[in-house]
Amino acid sequence: MIHLEWYRIFLHAAKAGNLTKAAGELYITQPSVSYAIKQMEQALSIKLFHRQSKGVELTTEGKQLLLYVEQSFALLEAGEKKMSALKHLTGGELRVGASDSLFKHFLFPYLDTFHKQYPDVRIRLSHGKTSEITARVKEGSIDFGLIHLPTADDPHLDVQAIMTLQDCFVGGEAYRDRDDHSLSAQDISQFPLLLLSPGSSTRRFVEQWFAAQEVTIEADIELGSIDLLIEFAKLGFGVAFVPRSYVVKELAEGDLHELKPAKAIPARSIGITTRQDMTSSVAAAKFLEMLSS
Repeated sequence: MIHLEWYRIFLHAAKAGNLTKAAGELYITQPSVSYAIKQMEQALSIKLFHRQSKGVELTTEGKQLLLYVEQSFALLEAGEKKMSALKHLTGGELRVGASDSLFKHFLFPYLDTFHKQYPDVRIRLSHGKTSEITARVKEGSIDFGLIHLPTADDPHLDVQAIMTLQDCFVGGEAYRDRDDHSLSAQDISQFPLLLLSPGSSTRRFVEQWFAAQEVTIEADIELGSIDLLIEFAKLGFGVAFVPRSYVVKELAEGDLHELKPAKAIPARSIGITTRQDMTSSVAAAKFLEMLSS
């Protein structure tokens, strides 16, 4: 394999048409230029230059090689510029995965700030359940995921909790007179329950809360997003299990009423998951820094 630096010397010599001039441009000695050219000609078994009294001229073969060398160094220069753009976030891509509700209620303000600061970075959002997001992180199709915790341990993933959520049971106008009473898990299970679809971490969490009190539940209506649960609860379809921070406005305005269980619902966490063997891109690292600050 011919040294890259020899190709650089060849390029300057070809452009300058003079070995001494090429040496000056490269801040090396003229014998060093001559040596590099000689080594290339020996390695390729082809004469690259005609030596003349006033300098050098490319042979037919040398002219062919020059075309490829020029393209190669142009690509290298473009690559360096691209790396500089990525470093300074004047290009690149941010790939984030989360549930619809986490995008809406948590990530959007951060995404807005990031986009205003780095408008040239493309943003790719991928939504799904916690299990789907962790799978995409593992396969490398997204940089990181924001997920509900706890989740199953995986030796290939790093998980860092960044905030807590407090869940609650809420219902519409029909439950107004229930918002100042403590209700047992059995009492709550008798109401029409609006829950996320099976397989979601939130669904498992609420089922475990009931099971810890020896109560088995069955959803009357299953929906694919927390925002739909909130809307269905407001319309009077039943009692929804949702994070309290997502319904602050509805509770304050009386559109929803909180049902207070006798046994407190444990707080749970939201976490960031990344792949252990994958270094974060500059864009992802900057966004994660914003989330953790």
